[in-house]
Amino acid sequence: MREPPPHPVPRASSARLLGLACGLLAAALHGGNWPAWRGPHGTGVSKESNLPLHWDPTHHVRWRAALPERGNSTPIVWGGRVFVTQAMTNGKRRTLMCFDRRDGRLLWQNGVDWSEPELTHETNPYCSASPVTDGQRVIASFGSAGLACYDFQGRALWHTQLGKQAHIWGNGASPILHGELCILNFGPGPRTFLVALNKKTGKIVWQVDEPGGRSGQDAAPGSAKEWVGSWATALMLPTRGSAELVMAFPGRVCAFDPRTGRELWTCQGLNALVYTSPLFAEGIVVAMGGFNGMSLAVRTGGRGDVTGTHRLWHHPRTRQRIGSGVIAAGRVYVVDEPGIAQCLELSTGRLLWEERLPATGANAASWSSLVLAGDRLYALNQNGDAFVLRAAREFELLAVNPLHETTMSSPAVSDGESFIRTHRGLWCIGEARPDSRR
Repeated sequence: MREPPPHPVPRASSARLLGLACGLLAAALHGGNWPAWRGPHGTGVSKESNLPLHWDPTHHVRWRAALPERGNSTPIVWGGRVFVTQAMTNGKRRTLMCFDRRDGRLLWQNGVDWSEPELTHETNPYCSASPVTDGQRVIASFGSAGLACYDFQGRALWHTQLGKQAHIWGNGASPILHGELCILNFGPGPRTFLVALNKKTGKIVWQVDEPGGRSGQDAAPGSAKEWVGSWATALMLPTRGSAELVMAFPGRVCAFDPRTGRELWTCQGLNALVYTSPLFAEGIVVAMGGFNGMSLAVRTGGRGDVTGTHRLWHHPRTRQRIGSGVIAAGRVYVVDEPGIAQCLELSTGRLLWEERLPATGANAASWSSLVLAGDRLYALNQNGDAFVLRAAREFELLAVNPLHETTMSSPAVSDGESFIRTHRGLWCIGEARPDSRR
């Protein structure tokens, strides 16, 4: 489908107001929006209770839309629309695509051109960051190609260049929204910073620099190579009183005042590589490292270096974790990169159970972040197997649902439907309709 031409109608036009009204009506009809990576609160937790338990490529598939190239980003959902980022023409075009959630029809696509080479890994295609929306605008991070904002009709509202990103494993942190701010972990690489922009104009409000990432190739002759960087997405805590913006950086997890970027507290205990985003529940933040990763839990509300006063537990070495977990009923659930599900006690970090998930194909590895809906956990592996587990003190596998397509993204859930992005297509899983299009 062709991209929409430049629209001459002023922003305050009746056409724009009509589009906004339609978007608000659709949102009212679809109350369970999934507006950002990891859902409405950034925690991977949903109030959904009517998602299908079993599916495969021929059962409980409402539709499947083909995608032009590989991609790892997770879709977001608002009202009757599904948005996903997509690299095209071998990464020379960074695109936001909008689909009709009823039938998977492509409504529009828009993006920016970027012809300069950008470092990444073959397993991490460009446009790995998921978009974010407030129901009026959609913002997407395109790495070195900048941060871009579009309205629900696909018209570009602003485009802000933040500079080049450079790490041999690429980037993938997603933007989040808080009030009038769009907040992004720009990194990893020599230039790493946490930045807040005005979501309506794209102008920078504040920026906090962080020691940059290293990716082995910049080591001096005779010295050991170092791999340093954070791919974490920032998390706003739903705390009473003053808000806290939590971020996991190499070596530490820390909190900032989202209005100013002022650091509030820091807790040491992470290793140099951080792939997962922080988790939060019951006044506790859990953060996990990547390769040979450390993990920790810290109580919120402190000031300064709280390592000695607020850190509840610390694990010096665990298996590699790329996908983020969830917290429920005093327990932490996570799936390690090798495809092993774990359950930890939130207050102590004690392991309650761990089980290898039974893959249907050769690749059992998992980069997917967990989603909790009701008392069920949903996870994906790279085969395209979707596992449904009971969120409980003892391991209980409820279903294994293969799609037979490679995926490194995470599920998005909304109003009884699961949206799964693979390297070949975008799937909508729900109670099957007679007119489902695949």
